[in-house]
Amino acid sequence: MRFEQIRFRAMGSPCALHLYAANAETVRSLASACRAEIARLESKYTRYRDDSLTSRLNRSAGDPRGVRVDDETAGLLDYAQTAHCESGGLFDLTSGVLRRAWDFRSGRLPSRAAVDALLERVGWQRVRWQRPRLVLPISGMEVDFGGLVKEYAADRVAELCRRRGARHGLVDLGGDLAVVGPHPDGRPWQVGIRDPQDGRRALAVVSVFRGGVATSGDYERCMLIDGVRYGHLLDPRTGWPVRGPRSVSVLAPHCLIAGTTSTIAMLSGDSGADAWLASVGLPHARVDRDGALRTHWPVSPASECPPARVAPRASVPSIR
Repeated sequence: MRFEQIRFRAMGSPCALHLYAANAETVRSLASACRAEIARLESKYTRYRDDSLTSRLNRSAGDPRGVRVDDETAGLLDYAQTAHCESGGLFDLTSGVLRRAWDFRSGRLPSRAAVDALLERVGWQRVRWQRPRLVLPISGMEVDFGGLVKEYAADRVAELCRRRGARHGLVDLGGDLAVVGPHPDGRPWQVGIRDPQDGRRALAVVSVFRGGVATSGDYERCMLIDGVRYGHLLDPRTGWPVRGPRSVSVLAPHCLIAGTTSTIAMLSGDSGADAWLASVGLPHARVDRDGALRTHWPVSPASECPPARVAPRASVPSIR
């Protein structure tokens, strides 16, 4: 059986497909289908293209008629609504508008007045969502699928591989991972828990047989001002960064669930992250601000990847 690694860029990140197939032609065909699916989702949900669905939704803000969405998008919105409810409002698709105040390349904090003005346009509870129509009632409101779509794409691509007959492989979309299946000899994939202080090394390596892994952290986009680190994960209730762990990695039955769970853990701050992770009951690893690693990750295949007990209980959008 032939093993290939196909590396490329998509969704603003370095990506890779690690695939086993009968021959090189099969790998190339499979990789082409995977990349086409990733490109479809990126063009549909990006906020950087005027012709994307996200841009059309955001242009509709203030229009009481809203926009009628397709079944795939409705599934993602249902999922996001459940995550918002179960996280106490921490997971919020409308919080992306806060980037207008926060420029993490500038090295300067925004004024509180600028943040407060944007908060008037933040809050999923303001949105009117009733399948199949989404209404953003306030002019200037936005939805941003950035906290969902990469993980969702990883799940879809892994399922696409399985539907085409692949049984062994790993999808890596910028560090969001979905397992097609273990190595042909049954060995798990070895996944590194990145050191937030030095991205070139791993603090630990964990075994993954199935499911998805996602990591949220404050080290990719952040700024240090007067000795205080301000990360890009913003509390949608206050508009300001949360002081919490440096990173959280989660293993779940789907990469989408892993990503949502790790993001909510980060947004829960130091005081709430452990309680949230314990309530969910999924394998995870947390890196604290002092660099200490705490892992709650099983080592045997039989105990790996239990169903999430809490977040989110909504069905993952169907993988067709």
